[in-house]
Order: sequence, then C-alpha cells, then structure tokens
Amino acid sequence: QVQLVESGGVLGQAGASLNLSCVASGLSFSSRTMGWFRQAPGKEREFVAAISWAGGNTNYRDSVKGRFTISRANAKNTVYLQMNGLTPEDAATYYCAATPFRKGMTERSEDYQYWGQGTQVTVSS
Repeated sequence: QVQLVESGGVLGQAGASLNLSCVASGLSFSSRTMGWFRQAPGKEREFVAAISWAGGNTNYRDSVKGRFTISRANAKNTVYLQMNGLTPEDAATYYCAATPFRKGMTERSEDYQYWGQGTQVTVSS
C-alpha cells in the first residue's frame, strides 16, 4: 500500500519560514519524480515544485523561485519543501505527489500517480 504523509504545515507569519516534509512508503521512492502542489480555498490546485529521482534537477513555479527549495533524501524516502519569505498568497493546503516509476520531470498534476493527504499552511499578514 502506497502512502505519502506530509507534515510541517502550521500557522506562520508573513516573512517567516516553514519546512514541509513528505514521507513515502510502499513505492520505489528513489525512482520517482516527486512534486509539491498547493490548493487554496476556491482555487484550483497548482504546481509548486518538482525534483528528479536523484535530486539533480528541480523546477519551480515562478512565484516561489528564490524563496522555496525542494530537496529529497532517498535513504529516508522523504521529500522536503523549505519555504522562506512566506506571504499570504502562499497560504494553502500543500500536497506532495509521486509520479509513476521512472517518469521524468513534470509540472502537470495529471502526470502524478500518488498523492498525500495534504498539510495546511496558514500565513498571517
């Protein structure tokens, strides 16, 4: 049974930093592109960041470039999202996701096979 479990979402103030984690089990983690997505109330889910199997390649949406960093620890089956300089526009439920085995980097949510349950990030101004 595949599980992706996110954690680290809490209330933060504008300008603060948060570090989200996602622990995967039941899948070949080191052979999966991993992504972070977010969805704010009343809005569509949007791509945030993705990282390749070995961590050598990363992609980000423009609005988080320079503020967010995605990383992974394959030995721990964990992917991280370090978020700095939070703004109220970053408030959302954040989801981690895994692609099918050996699928390349992608920003499309439909390309991801497994999803976590989400962790909420609230940012106060």
